[in-house]
Amino acid sequence: MFLIDKPFISDFLINTIRDNNYQVVSTKEAKELISDNSLNWISEEKAISIFEKDSNTPVYTNSENAIAWMVKNPVFSKLLHQVQLFKDKARFRELIKSSFPGFLFRTVKLEDIQRLSLEGIHFPFVIKPSVGFFSLGVFIVHNTMEWNTVKNELNAESLQNIYPEEVLNTSTFIIEEYIKGEEYAVDCYFNKAGEAVILNILHHNFSSGKDTSDRVYSTSKDIILKYKNSIEEFLGGIGNKSGLKNFPAHVEIRIDGSGSIHPIEVNPLRYGGWCTTGDLSWYAYGINSYEYFINNQKPDWEQVFKNRSDNIFSIIVLNNNSGYPSSEIKHFDYDLLASDFENPIIIRKLDIKKYPVFGFVFSETSPDNQKELDNILISDLKRYIHTE
Repeated sequence: MFLIDKPFISDFLINTIRDNNYQVVSTKEAKELISDNSLNWISEEKAISIFEKDSNTPVYTNSENAIAWMVKNPVFSKLLHQVQLFKDKARFRELIKSSFPGFLFRTVKLEDIQRLSLEGIHFPFVIKPSVGFFSLGVFIVHNTMEWNTVKNELNAESLQNIYPEEVLNTSTFIIEEYIKGEEYAVDCYFNKAGEAVILNILHHNFSSGKDTSDRVYSTSKDIILKYKNSIEEFLGGIGNKSGLKNFPAHVEIRIDGSGSIHPIEVNPLRYGGWCTTGDLSWYAYGINSYEYFINNQKPDWEQVFKNRSDNIFSIIVLNNNSGYPSSEIKHFDYDLLASDFENPIIIRKLDIKKYPVFGFVFSETSPDNQKELDNILISDLKRYIHTE
């Protein structure tokens, strides 16, 4: 079944639900997002009854906001226990610490950050909300000067957000050692036998060692073939520790120079937020990640890549790093933005006054044209913004 919640659902996901006659729970939030009465809507009571009869019923959420609905219904207690193992980054570190002995992490309350002693904490380190989303409130700290700057940013006023506390709660932060290596995001699910099934692997590109933004994620045949087997084995270990079955996830990892995989976080019951990476798998590889999860299918990657190019498929997150407050922005030139890409597959426009981003670009780039991705990675987007 599908639990749909704000802030966004894509037409692709709606069409997938309709075409397969998948059950979608008719919550108030879902009805506000989807006006199509032809979908297989089921009442909240029926959804609870279905899960009560079979707690292994596959559940997919487009948004972690839906976790708040599950919290109200005790029938989901087993699933919620698994969800909270991952949503709370401190609990996740406790879960896997035997596999990563010596890895430094500790928690601190927001109100205690200003007087926190760094004794025993070595630079560089990462500080982020223990329950977080969308890289909000995440900082990499390299020295004392940066720490003093970060502390000024970490206050209740600057950390106000549009998400419920089950999704982003800035009352408690986790400090952990900085993991060196290249960062990757993985869409996967654990099937009915508990096996990890990879549906996409994306390289998370950063503009510098201090960058924590979500600007560019890229996938390609080379990336998947290089890392699929090792990541699948790695994820199997996490699944075994937490007893995961029929469980979709968006996993963030780092792979160091020796090829060792280090976990960053596991985002439960969904793929990339805002229907991004889940949709991209279709445009890149013809894989409908939502169908694969619900139908318990596994990609035949050899067949997938048989007649496909070596092109790079990316998601560009148009976060507002321009320095202009949203209240001063009159217009964003999406047409000009599109002209800067070789093949902009989709441009999703969002209202910057309502949401933290201008939208998303789904792009296809030939291997010899990666400069367009480098350019947007470091862009402050002012080229596309009109304030008058």
